[in-house]
Amino acid sequence: MSAGERRLKRIVLSVFIRVHRWPKLFLSAALFLSGALLAQQPELLRLDKAGDAMGATYSVVLYGRGQAQMEAAADAALDEVSRLDAMLSNYRASSEWSEVNRHAAEAPVKVSPELFQLLSACVEYSRASEGAFDISVGPLMKLWGFYKGYGSLPKPAEVAAAIGKIGYRHIHLDAAASTVSFDRPGVELDPGGIGKGYAVDRMVDVLRRRGFQIALVAASDSSIYGMGAPPTEPRGWRVEIKDPRNARRAAAEVFLKDMSLSTSGSSEKFFRAEGRTYAHIMDPRTGYPAQGTLAVSIVSPRTIDSEAWAKPYFVNGRQWAAKHKPAEFRVFFCEDKAEQPCAWLP
Repeated sequence: MSAGERRLKRIVLSVFIRVHRWPKLFLSAALFLSGALLAQQPELLRLDKAGDAMGATYSVVLYGRGQAQMEAAADAALDEVSRLDAMLSNYRASSEWSEVNRHAAEAPVKVSPELFQLLSACVEYSRASEGAFDISVGPLMKLWGFYKGYGSLPKPAEVAAAIGKIGYRHIHLDAAASTVSFDRPGVELDPGGIGKGYAVDRMVDVLRRRGFQIALVAASDSSIYGMGAPPTEPRGWRVEIKDPRNARRAAAEVFLKDMSLSTSGSSEKFFRAEGRTYAHIMDPRTGYPAQGTLAVSIVSPRTIDSEAWAKPYFVNGRQWAAKHKPAEFRVFFCEDKAEQPCAWLP
């Protein structure tokens, strides 16, 4: 053994003996040093950015330590929404989604792997919800005037005609060829029930790939994801669920820590006709807006899931929702009954 190795051995043995004899002293010193190191770290900066796309306002609240890196990450997340708008928007004639709607009844339409995967998920949501969520609800949304407005009452014969074009079973996906086809004319897909949740999840992926761990990403306050926890609240991002009977009051609050929250409510888009209120959340099986529910909020690990499932829970009602709620979901339910308070489902 060399002289240097013998000296190193003596130092290690000496440190071991001291730690063994005076553990509290060395623990205190370690805590002091770690505290000093933390004190030298610069305070977290906060950045807020927002942009409009896909018929909604998308916002990012981001915490980090480098202003330039934060700006670049937030811009990249918002650019991701613009990219998805070009692919998913049914308002853009040039989008992949619009191309499917125009031609899939004539012949199979080849789509990108990303769109094929998303449409496959939409068909699965439609099947699992027993048709209460149906990605082919487009003709009904247009008929009821909710496509670009706040709605109007159609005639029963018009509703019956539209129902003939509705149904996820008319959508055929060929995984080998990556194509989409419809088995009848008039079928039209509507991304309104899933697009925001998918976009929020994609924005979160962009931020994580750039090394950020603390952010709040939202799409018009109806689909939200909280990454990590803000500096002042270790439980997560505090978000209020509005009372559907009084928007100035909070019916509940949640803390999102690597979790999402999506809300579907009858107060978003609605109109009154012949003494009744008709909201934009459609029951694709009847052709009429769902009745009996005021709002549903879902907390889940993925925003695409919380947004998609909020619709069938709203449409099918409290009992169905309680029976079909996965263990990792939390569901806040508000019925259109004065005697029934809003509450979390068991």
